[in-house]
Amino acid sequence: MKTLNDFNFENKKALIRVDFNVPLNENFEVTDATRIVSAKPTIIKILEDGGSCVLMSHLGRPKGVQDQFSLAHIVKEVESILGVEVKFVNECVGEKAEAAVASLQPGQILLLENLRFHKEEEAGDKAFAEKLSKLGDIYVNDAFGTAHRAHASTTIVAGFFPNNKCFGYLLAQEIESIDKVLKTGEKPVLAVLGGAKVSSKITIIENILDAVDHLIIGGGMAFTFIKAQGGKIGNSICEDDKQELALEILKQAKAKNVQVHIPVDVIAADAFSNDANTQVVDIDKIPDGWEGVDAGPKSIKQFHDVVMQCKTILWNGPLGVFEMESFAGGTIELGNSIAEATKKGAFSLVGGGDSVAAVKQFGFEDKVSYVSTGGGAMLESLEGIVLPGIAAILE
Repeated sequence: MKTLNDFNFENKKALIRVDFNVPLNENFEVTDATRIVSAKPTIIKILEDGGSCVLMSHLGRPKGVQDQFSLAHIVKEVESILGVEVKFVNECVGEKAEAAVASLQPGQILLLENLRFHKEEEAGDKAFAEKLSKLGDIYVNDAFGTAHRAHASTTIVAGFFPNNKCFGYLLAQEIESIDKVLKTGEKPVLAVLGGAKVSSKITIIENILDAVDHLIIGGGMAFTFIKAQGGKIGNSICEDDKQELALEILKQAKAKNVQVHIPVDVIAADAFSNDANTQVVDIDKIPDGWEGVDAGPKSIKQFHDVVMQCKTILWNGPLGVFEMESFAGGTIELGNSIAEATKKGAFSLVGGGDSVAAVKQFGFEDKVSYVSTGGGAMLESLEGIVLPGIAAILE
């Protein structure tokens, strides 16, 4: 696996695919700069080598050229995070972009305009990728969030740099973190899968059963497993057509010696509202008219004990409706347990939109080993899919 450390960038122009698809408010100010901060070590290493950086990214889902999606809006934020002046060119291919790159001196940074202003980017167009390839001597992919897309800038362009392509620090770290969970991590290995639907996690569960020793199934999808085993779940969320599958997963887990932990009690509410009446009940005895909205105290204690005995932990999905303050307790307590295990030497990886949102919201970001920057890419990696953006560098 070639990384930045395999190259000296002195007097070289690095064409770097970054993921600067950051949220902006109505005044076009960046509201969460995590992705820019994550790319900093890669950019600084190249500048310190005596190279220059040509940054390319997409922003949002523009239909053609639309000013609200221009990367010009984020230049000041990028400058402030990197501590270096950032030049901008309002094109990403063609004469104007090539001229801006030609005048770039060692130690300088150029940000190209939004790749998705050209429909050829998402189409994975080879001619468009070739135009991009003229803008650098070495291609660096540091955009894990888009590595599962075979777009021109994430995959196709790598073919024009047969011997001069590598992973940036962020992408290399993402690959290593997922490998730790699936292949090289110290045992016992635990996967915590939460969220609403079994259907969205089936392939992940099937792929990780060979790698894990313990599997915690929490959140809304636990009710499909409970109902499949004959439990009463009241009005709780359930995928009735996935009950057979839930039983099959339990059977596979047993055959592979994986211990499955499902909540034993829940906080049930009489309405899907922060102000609803609540009671703690056994998960398989939820009264009609009530629905499970968070893990109960016995389950939280049980999960804590499991977390504390594991050395490698994957967390994907919350244990309850954490967006509502009244039902965030289970997710927060799980975060505390994982933080404690991490402090004692466990490796913990958090990934997938909702878990990352919870980790940020409740201040666990610096208390776990690694927070993945890519939602869809992370999930596909856990499913065992080799992502096109990663395959393109390895070829």
